Amino acid sequence: MIHRAIYHNDQLLSIEDVRLSPGQAGLLNGWGLFTTVRIVEGVPFAFERHCKRLARDAARTHCPFPFTEELLREKLGRVLDANQVREGCARIYAVYNQVGFWCSDEGFPQVDLIIYSADLPAYRGTARLALREHGRHAASPLAGVKTTSWLVNVWNLHEVQQQGFDEVVLLNERGEVAECTAANVFCVRDGCVSTPPLDSGCLEGITRSILLKIGEQAGVPVGERKLLREDLYAADEVFISSTNRNLLPVSEINGRNIAAVDGPVTKKLENAFEACIREYVSLRASSGARA
Repeated sequence: MIHRAIYHNDQLLSIEDVRLSPGQAGLLNGWGLFTTVRIVEGVPFAFERHCKRLARDAARTHCPFPFTEELLREKLGRVLDANQVREGCARIYAVYNQVGFWCSDEGFPQVDLIIYSADLPAYRGTARLALREHGRHAASPLAGVKTTSWLVNVWNLHEVQQQGFDEVVLLNERGEVAECTAANVFCVRDGCVSTPPLDSGCLEGITRSILLKIGEQAGVPVGERKLLREDLYAADEVFISSTNRNLLPVSEINGRNIAAVDGPVTKKLENAFEACIREYVSLRASSGARA
């Protein structure tokens, strides 16, 4: 559930007072960007990585992005303070207003900045995954961009949840594993961890990028390679990763049980990732940073 204090452009407002207009063409066309940030002890984890990805995606989508990391950190800090958030998550949106024919002559800024927070969503201890062909288009010039055009994701997730699954593995047009609707996917075989490369059409998830960096230090080889559905079925362990889940073990894919649920490699990586979070939060606290 979204918390009540929202930052919208230059104001911190109650959610009832936030006004969005049909004249904001990017809002209705889905021309905008967003990111979800994990809040740990009042600190936005890996915030620099989120800001860098927002700026990169803004360039790819031609969405103006006049917001510095310092500005975003300060505005997010105001939201967290107002909502008294110590543990939870937050979203940062940039919506391109002045595009296309169906816009209005209202005094909108070129880009709307919207920031809000929420409690962490609840997840089961393990995930059951469905599988869907042609769920990602790897050849699209916008593949891997985190835009507000999110219908494909929520529609696919809604359909599989009606069937009792928690998430769905999306295959690209080549039949390769890409990702889930809101998570990256990893499989473990003979102690080695693999995740699809970015040219599969997957998002460069923040948790994913950290796991690729810290795996070797944790004694677990983590790398990118092309994966097919058969690789998931034959895996010793499978897990998914996201900002709100960290690492979540997978028990079943498309009706096939995974050999080891929450196995030793997944646990080892999870412990290493949690240590990374603690170190980041400690460094931010020692530097006197508020957010």
